[in-house]
Amino acid sequence: MSSSKTFLCISNYFKGNAFLTALKKQGNRVFLITTEQLRDKPWAFEYIDEVFYMPGQDLDWDLDVLLKGVGGLMKDHKIEAIIALDDYDVEKAAFLRENLRIPGMGQTTGRYFRDKLAMRMRAKDAGILVPAFSALFNNEEINHFADTVAAPWVLKPRSEASAHGIIKVHSKEDLWKHIDELGENRVYYLVEQFKPGDVYHADGLQLDGKTLFLTVSRYLATPMEISQGGGIFRSANIKYGSEDDKAIKKVNAEIMKAFGLKHGASHTEFIKNREDGQIYFLETASRVGGAHLAEMVEAATDVNLWEEWAKVEDAVAKEEKYDLPKVAKNYAGIVLTLSKYEHPDLSSFDDPEVCFRVPLNYHAGLIVKSTKQERVMQLLDNYAERFVNELSTTAAAPEVKKFH
Repeated sequence: MSSSKTFLCISNYFKGNAFLTALKKQGNRVFLITTEQLRDKPWAFEYIDEVFYMPGQDLDWDLDVLLKGVGGLMKDHKIEAIIALDDYDVEKAAFLRENLRIPGMGQTTGRYFRDKLAMRMRAKDAGILVPAFSALFNNEEINHFADTVAAPWVLKPRSEASAHGIIKVHSKEDLWKHIDELGENRVYYLVEQFKPGDVYHADGLQLDGKTLFLTVSRYLATPMEISQGGGIFRSANIKYGSEDDKAIKKVNAEIMKAFGLKHGASHTEFIKNREDGQIYFLETASRVGGAHLAEMVEAATDVNLWEEWAKVEDAVAKEEKYDLPKVAKNYAGIVLTLSKYEHPDLSSFDDPEVCFRVPLNYHAGLIVKSTKQERVMQLLDNYAERFVNELSTTAAAPEVKKFH
């Protein structure tokens, strides 16, 4: 096989520099399509052969213009792979692959990693535990759900990322009030039973349909809690070989098999219900986790998910063997909040376990690493309290107005 391949990467958000850099270092040609709004971001330009800019962001993109533009690029370049670097790019990449007959995830499989309704239906069909749910297409089905499934419930946008746009409801009357307010947009939502419990995320790499690497972590404050009421985002990887670790890894393997992720990165969320102790599937994505979880995973395991994902894609395109680097078994955690200061002074957070400082304006964030999980948890609790007292602020989540 040729030692150089051509990769087309798509990202509506400024992320993935480590992926782009690793692809280029493998001797490949690397193209990037992003939005005009990100033209001035510090992309790894020295590792990108050419950047193409689309007007608007995400849903503003004209897919016909995108297709014709990539078609024009293909006159002189044989594109071997198209990679979506963010959740919101999965549909665009699948659309291009389908139209240009390029190998990789197509639109049907892509839905399992973007559409929360498709995810739940597929998981349920595969015998995987999911909270009770209903689409919002049919009034009789909605009433049956409300009459037979105990409240509270959550209304969820089917294709938004993380906890964006979620509405918690406590009664049938309240449910119908929100559904009526959604109007024609109700088709873009589902309703699901809210199950109290600890929320976990499993971050991994797949190759040939098998899990190469997976680490399990627990949100100490869930994304939904943060989006609904503000607060301090925290996560830390759990005890290796614990019952929860083994149970979640088992369900994650079942999810990847049922959903058909052949190769790439994955970020999957689960809840351990407080009432029955069971692990329920919440959602998955065919990408690296956001909110600097990749840096947290690397601190714990020495595995850079972005770089290794790029090397997996490179090995697949070249039909070569991929070798995972040696995996460490340390513990790491992240604490992150919106800050009232553009450049918060974190110099007083000087414990030797601090290994990463989040470089975002109006954010305060730290990652800590230790051989002992107890030390990580102690630091996260201490730092979260200090963040609240010294740095933290909140902002209203933007309203969801457009839907995928």
